[in-house]
Formats: sequence, C-alpha cells, structure tokens
Amino acid sequence: MLKIRSKAPLRLGLCGGGTDIEAYSARYGGLVLNSTISLYVHCTILERTDSHIYFEISDTKQSLLLPSSTHLEALREGVDTFALYKQIYNKLCTMFALPALSFSLYTYSDVPSGSGLGGSSTLVVAILKAFCEWLNLPLGEYDIARLAYEIEREDVGIVGGAQDQYAATFGGFNFMEFYEDKKVIVNPLRIKRFIINELEESMVLYFTNITRNASLIEEEKINILHRQKSLEAMHKVKQDSITMKEHLLKGELGEFAKVLGKSWENKKKVAHNISNTHIDTIYNIALQNGAYSGKVSGAGGGGFMFFMVEPQYRKSLINALNALEGYCVPFSFVKDGVLGWKLYG
Repeated sequence: MLKIRSKAPLRLGLCGGGTDIEAYSARYGGLVLNSTISLYVHCTILERTDSHIYFEISDTKQSLLLPSSTHLEALREGVDTFALYKQIYNKLCTMFALPALSFSLYTYSDVPSGSGLGGSSTLVVAILKAFCEWLNLPLGEYDIARLAYEIEREDVGIVGGAQDQYAATFGGFNFMEFYEDKKVIVNPLRIKRFIINELEESMVLYFTNITRNASLIEEEKINILHRQKSLEAMHKVKQDSITMKEHLLKGELGEFAKVLGKSWENKKKVAHNISNTHIDTIYNIALQNGAYSGKVSGAGGGGFMFFMVEPQYRKSLINALNALEGYCVPFSFVKDGVLGWKLYG
C-alpha cells in the first residue's frame, strides 16, 4: 500500500503580526518577522480502492466518510468541521482536472487548535504538500503558500493574514513583505548558529490554556483600521519588526527583548481583544520571575505566549509559569519548511 506523509512546522510570530492582513497590507504594506519551530501539523494519505473518501482529525477523533467525487459539498467554517479539507480537495480537482480520487486522509497537530502558532494555515500547507507528493503536482513554495492562503481566506472565508502559510511552507527565520494584489516577498535571514542557540536558551514558550477564535480577533483588527490611534499602533508594530530584525541579525538579544516588550504594548493598542486580564496577569508574573519581556504569539486573546529571559533564570521562570493554569512547552527553531515523502508497502 502506498503511504504519503507530510509535516509542516508551526511558527512564532516575533513581530509585525496583523500588518499581513490584506486590509492593511494592500494600502500600507506589511512587514512580519517570524520563525518556524519544532512543533508540527502532520498529515497521512492512504490510497483506497472502494470509491470513497475518508477524513479523520486524530486530535479530536472526528471523522467523515463520503463517496468519491470531483467536488465535495462544503459549508462554512464553524458549521462544517471538514470545510478546509473539502475545499483543498475541490481546489486541486479544479486546478488540475483530477478524476474522482479514493483515499483516506489523517491529520493531527502537536498543539491544540486556536493556540496562536498558525495552526489552521499550517494544516492546509501540510495537506497540500501531501497531495503534491502523491499526485506529483507541479507546485513550488510560493505556489503552495499562495494556494493555501486562497483556500483558507477566500474559499472557506477564515479571516486572517498571510504570514502563516508562507512560514509553514518556507521554514526558518524570515522577514516577510506584504503588498497589494496578494504580493508576498519572503526574505530568509542568515542568522549565525550561536545567535539561534542563545535565543533558544533565552526564550520560554508558554501555553495559556486559553484557546480562542483568531478569525474573530482579526475581524476586529480590520474594523478598527479606520481609527487613527489603532492605525498608528499598527504602523509602530510594523516599524518594530524592522528594528527587531536588525537586532536579531547582530545578536543583540538584550535590545531585541526591549523592542519585543515595546511592540507588545503597541500591539495591545490595535484592538481591545488582543489582551485580557488573564493574559496581563500571566505577563506580570513572568516579569516578576525574571522575564525581560514577552508577547502573545498570533492574533492574541490567548493561545501561546513567549518570554525573553536571561538563561540562568530560565528554569525559575518555567517553574513559576508551570504553577499557573497553563504549561511551558520545550521547542527549538527549525530551518526546514513543509516536508513530504512516500512509503511503499
């Protein structure tokens, strides 16, 4: 039996998140600094011979069996659990004039849904890569990322930016530019290994145990872009991403941490639901236990937070955070984007 597997890395949004939303980037241009980490979304495709299509989300043990067809009826996200899965298949059938396929497709993630690490976008990238491996589809990195964006944002209607799809596809540390007409430029950063080592030793990743609907938060950001104070805050977040990139390349992690904290304050001014009392409490406890600064990764409202700390105080910070309702998660930075491979037998 032919088995196709893929895995796509999740990302930490270091700075500039929100400026990649089309409502902002098409007018002002967006800039985002991010990096992929050693947490993944995984996909497996198995060929079937019974003229059926089977989807399974292993995390939640949800599944769906359908007759094979070149078009699967999909409802909107939130109503149809498998909307993304169906629309990926529909898009590929239309683009490449595929016949009705018969297969089983399984996915699972290393982190909970709604965690702020770009999970839904990374899921789409992982599934697309598995289909590319199986069917030998001629899609390059930019093709996969843009297609993932179109499926998630336009076909399914999940509101959000474009950094997640490109991070999962390309991998590594990247400085991304976003412009009108969905133009994206991915600039890989050549960061010395000792700087990455020091960054890993200086950072703590913490899951707040709060999952949230990122789409609702991103909608709020779009709605407030006509407010001058919110717009000014977005401009500052974009500028912060340039400054943070420069400090990162030079290995000036103390300055990097200072800008991270300033940028978090700027981001909270963009929309009221980016932070809340619970997140503020966690942040203050982290500062009281050695952290220089930190922020929520992703849209905000919950999910993962990360903090900068002197390595000798890192364990104390981890212990303090683990005493709260959430938990710290070990990770490292990874340079590879989405990977796919085949197995026979």
